[in-house]
Amino acid sequence: MEHHPSYLQKHASITRSRINNFINDNQWRDVNLKSVIEYLRVSGEPHVSLQVWSAPGQDRPTFEHAVKQQYRPTRIGEVFGPSWTTHWFLVTINIPKEFAGRGVRFEMDTSSEAMIWSVDGEPIMGLTGGGGRERHIDYLLTEKASAHEKQRQLYVEMACNDLFGNGDYHQHPQDRKIYYRVNSADLLSHNEPVLALYYDLQVINEMANRISEESPRSWQALAAANAIVNVFEHTDLSTVDSAREIAREFFKAQGGDSNHQVYAIGNCHIDTAWLWPFAETKRKAARSWSTQLQLMDVYPEYKFAASQVQQFEWLRENYPSLFAKVQAKAKSGQFIPIGATWVECDCNMPSGESLVRQFLLGQRFFKEHFGEISEVFWLPDTFGYASQLPQIVRLAGAKYFFTQKLSWNSINRFPNTTFRWVGLDGSQVLTHMAPANTYTAQCTPGELMDSVKRHKDLAYTNESLYLFGNGDGGGGPLRDMLERLRRMENLDGLPKVKQAHPREFYEHVESTAKDIVSWKGELYFELHRGTYTSQSNNKLWNRQSEFILRDVELLSTIAHSKDREFKYPSDELTRLWKLVCLNQFHDVIPGSSINMVYRDSDKIYKDIFASAKNLRQRALDTIYGELPPLTPEGTSFAVLNTTSWMRTSIVAVPAHLSSLFASQTDGGSLVQVCKDDDVVLTVAANVPGFGAQIVKPSAHSSAQFVPARVYASETSGSYVLENRHVRVVIDRNGCITSYYDHAEKRELVAAGSAGNVFELYDDVPDFWDAWDIEIYSLEKYHAIDSGDITISEEGPLVASLQLSMAISECSTLTQKISLSAISTRLDFDTTVDWHENRKCLKAAFTWDIRSDL
Repeated sequence: MEHHPSYLQKHASITRSRINNFINDNQWRDVNLKSVIEYLRVSGEPHVSLQVWSAPGQDRPTFEHAVKQQYRPTRIGEVFGPSWTTHWFLVTINIPKEFAGRGVRFEMDTSSEAMIWSVDGEPIMGLTGGGGRERHIDYLLTEKASAHEKQRQLYVEMACNDLFGNGDYHQHPQDRKIYYRVNSADLLSHNEPVLALYYDLQVINEMANRISEESPRSWQALAAANAIVNVFEHTDLSTVDSAREIAREFFKAQGGDSNHQVYAIGNCHIDTAWLWPFAETKRKAARSWSTQLQLMDVYPEYKFAASQVQQFEWLRENYPSLFAKVQAKAKSGQFIPIGATWVECDCNMPSGESLVRQFLLGQRFFKEHFGEISEVFWLPDTFGYASQLPQIVRLAGAKYFFTQKLSWNSINRFPNTTFRWVGLDGSQVLTHMAPANTYTAQCTPGELMDSVKRHKDLAYTNESLYLFGNGDGGGGPLRDMLERLRRMENLDGLPKVKQAHPREFYEHVESTAKDIVSWKGELYFELHRGTYTSQSNNKLWNRQSEFILRDVELLSTIAHSKDREFKYPSDELTRLWKLVCLNQFHDVIPGSSINMVYRDSDKIYKDIFASAKNLRQRALDTIYGELPPLTPEGTSFAVLNTTSWMRTSIVAVPAHLSSLFASQTDGGSLVQVCKDDDVVLTVAANVPGFGAQIVKPSAHSSAQFVPARVYASETSGSYVLENRHVRVVIDRNGCITSYYDHAEKRELVAAGSAGNVFELYDDVPDFWDAWDIEIYSLEKYHAIDSGDITISEEGPLVASLQLSMAISECSTLTQKISLSAISTRLDFDTTVDWHENRKCLKAAFTWDIRSDL
């Protein structure tokens, strides 16, 4: 009989605090479990000595280059930087005899990311210094040291950035100068039974905290954890066996056959660019994946999935030996290439052709280097999914889709977890959104319980996917995650969990689930709406890249058909499409990356345009023959229509023919000399699809032609732009007060309304500055009414008005509003000199049009 009963149930909260204090790093660290996890730790000479070489500027030198440099002695406590610089350490290790018979780990904390290299140039393992749950700073030197270990040497490549870039990106710009301190370079050995007990308690304690007190299992967990604390004595490590026996008894209780089944898969989502440039991502992939390869050797049940083919290609180019190891582990089934696309791309702004290229490039690489394509479209972090994707996914050879981003919806929660996503043409893909609502799970009991609690389709299927591992900046799963996962594999009180290829999960759902619901059309993401406007140049150049590459492919195909000596530029087009697809990554084209990334993407687009223009001209020269030099003696020029439909357009006359065409302005030809820049315009009429036409000054009769014109209204003080199709009235602030369609005999602007109204809004979202425009911004704005408008062009081909406007005391706007003679469309060419902070300028249009579509 107990002498001092404590009645556990009556003071559960106190007991929980006691257990937390027993396992946490706190003021009781000298007597709790943490006090004896380490057996021995040594640092400094003669055990660990450090030498360093610092690369110049922001260079990221290769191993081969770095090891040839002159190194100098350094010490613990020295700081290195500034941000984005690289420093190589030569580490000399002498393991003392006190470690004999024990596993020995090398631990180095550079406060930053780092990579351990062998002296032979093999990348071994990534390190993540500093604090936080992502911290990983140790490497196993030997599982069992002898009393006379030979001297070892390693290289450590220190990158002066942390896992998430360069400090708190919500508070500071990422190009500021930060210096990183080397905090430790130690040898240590753990008391492995104590460490195992620590993992036991992590699982048992969270079960006690997360399982409802209405369940006996919650009290069993609390009692077991409390009993372990009672048995353990930090001065007598023989008590660890007794404590672990209590844990083993608790873990013997298994779940029932009807328990929810969780399919766990390790991952380390690495943003291809975000708070770091592309160049750093190349190293992040190597650091993260080398760490996972090390874990696979220790935990044979461990399976790890990696997406984004661009990162695989970078690894193959820059770390060929590491890529070969990835291939070997892929063959054995532990390393799982997944995703199907070149990058985890945005799915709203790229064109349909670009989305097809994402899959084409991705699946081709997987087939070539891993022997099979991916059946799973893997996109956990993209900001919404266009309705044509199911069709493209199926045509690309995949049939499953994974994401979890819609769990972030700010207003309406998405109603399903496992469902069939139906595209515009009826194509279907089996889709799953991890109910744990994360792709960076930490392998805790609470997360597994959430996989059941938040599952919205348990009526149809009793399984779910569970993605674990540190991510966004890479890193991936750590040893403690895999240890906890082993203990939770089949444990009463939790769903069953096993590590598996995601395909196994989908195939099991396909074969067992009943009456899975369907969702047709777009998967709209109710957040990050500001990504449709941030970094507008990047979005413009993406679309221009898509257009010009289509033209190059079309013209090169025609050129090859005409002249078999013409070599289709397949390799260069593939290179250019890879660059376009790279910049469509879901933090690049949306505008949510740091400025460094856009300096890189600007250079990439410059490369694309320069090469594509050369390829286009080469194809044209083959199709039409070498064109003669441009001289004033010419009398005409050719226009080529690369679309598939007939077009009539107003075109600019080549400069060498400007004088000839301009001389016809008083005759019957349709020619206009622009006042602003003396550019000569003419009409290219009825140019057939995929065809060409010669344009001459006398080629057009004006008999049936109605010119575009602009004039001031005598009654209202407004201006009128008019052609045979429409009549548009614009006031002095550039606002459209009337838009009358002559053919429909209908006014398109309701009385009292207007279009092209400039409105200045506050842009202060809840959290994500570059991502979001919140709904409450609509409540606070003012219309700008400080415009000055004048006539710019008077026709006959194009009539224009020029608007000048002060947005504020420091920002201005100019806009040319144009109506051509041949279209119902009004064109706006707007330039803003912007010096605002957290403001958003919109052009509002209110139309007298109603439609449910």
